Amino acid sequence: MSVQRTPMTRGGFERLRDELDRLKRVDRHAITKAIAEARAHGDLSENAEYHAAREKQSFIEGRIAELETKVGNAEVIDPPTSGDRITFASTVLLEDESGKEIRYQIVGSDETDPPHGRISVLSQLARTLIGKSVGDRHLGAVPARAHPHWQERRRPGDRAGAGREEDVRHREGKLPVAGVNP
Repeated sequence: MSVQRTPMTRGGFERLRDELDRLKRVDRHAITKAIAEARAHGDLSENAEYHAAREKQSFIEGRIAELETKVGNAEVIDPPTSGDRITFASTVLLEDESGKEIRYQIVGSDETDPPHGRISVLSQLARTLIGKSVGDRHLGAVPARAHPHWQERRRPGDRAGAGREEDVRHREGKLPVAGVNP
């Protein structure tokens, strides 16, 4: 049986790895000390500090196990540096007919943060955009709460503004520019 790899940007992978490292090196040792101090207070059956520390330890150990699995199954994909196709880790800029713009980066499901422009590769919007090229026109399923016209400009390999903007017109139907749910 093969292990299913989870796509993730380098930044998302590093955030998970850093959290895992912090939990193992700092939090795990701090909670062990807290449990030892609470034990020193005597009767464990009525010791709220001890029970709270054990509960926190359980949470930390569960999170460590979860992060180890995610980091172990991660397939780190760097943003594209050239080309005109939208792929995983691409940054896209959507614009409606009134000129309102919103920028999204297509990221792994563990990195999703729509208010900060990071949408899941599994979201309907991302699935609609992936594979499109500069100049394409297409029709496709879109979420409700959509705007009637939009145009997209993509920055290949958009890292802190790197890359040149390219205008893309994809469809005459509907596509949201805000409020995307991953």
